[in-house]
Amino acid sequence: MKNTLFTGAATAIVTPMTREGVDYAQFARLIEWQIAEGIDAIVAVGTTGEGPTLTDEEHCEAIRFCVQQVAGRVPVIAGTGSNDVAYAIHLTQCACEAGADGVLLVTPYYNKATQNGLVQSFAAVADASTKPCILYNVPSRTGCNLQPKTVAELAQHPRITAIKEASGDISQVAKIAALCGDKLDIYSGNDDQIVPIMSLGGKGVISVLSNLMPRETSRMCHLYEQGDVKTAMEMQLKLLPLIDALFCEVNPIPVKAAMAAMGFGENYVRLPLTPMEPAHEAELLRLMKENGVI
Repeated sequence: MKNTLFTGAATAIVTPMTREGVDYAQFARLIEWQIAEGIDAIVAVGTTGEGPTLTDEEHCEAIRFCVQQVAGRVPVIAGTGSNDVAYAIHLTQCACEAGADGVLLVTPYYNKATQNGLVQSFAAVADASTKPCILYNVPSRTGCNLQPKTVAELAQHPRITAIKEASGDISQVAKIAALCGDKLDIYSGNDDQIVPIMSLGGKGVISVLSNLMPRETSRMCHLYEQGDVKTAMEMQLKLLPLIDALFCEVNPIPVKAAMAAMGFGENYVRLPLTPMEPAHEAELLRLMKENGVI
């Protein structure tokens, strides 16, 4: 059995920005609030953190800053995946040197890969890492699905310890759980499937929702873990409309609008992303008010 990086909710944290660059003052405020609210871990500069449009220097500096600000209070996991394996190795080494507790590796996008190519690519990055690696399967964004048998093969690698499963396919998650057992931790990559994936042995979630509701998202996971399945299920169902609103446009457009409404930086995203459509934003803010977020 491999060591578990975290149990509960990890926030796939936004990267506050202005037109001039990363807003580190707001980033620090957000990190401090997340920890004060009881979040279990932080995932920096992933998809939600706009890693794809950060410069190389910004990407590595944002990881270093997050690690230093957190100062060991919760695990920090750095998004370091790429469709260029050499670049993924570079970012992974930056994260390891910065003191991140683990790295999150997305499947190659655009150029994609065969299943054999995925095995070789992830193994190459894991070989270069000194920290635990979490696979990230999100075929709706990458056009590339990490199949259960491939996951099971990768789980044999000593530094590949978990998977963030965002395929939306519960049957696929069940197959991964059946094939991997305690060789691989499973985290939900979809906020609307936290409880279903935990019912298959998942350890929790890498969450967008927890940017604005860290305490509640963590509580949902820990209630399930403690055996209060009914309350966890009720929380999951109650939050579905808000979760849907957070994904009515491509992530992280809605969550950036949500965090700006909460006072954590500007409602600014880098192209090709654009600010949220007014009608969608109005509905998101209405649901945030309904749930006591603002």
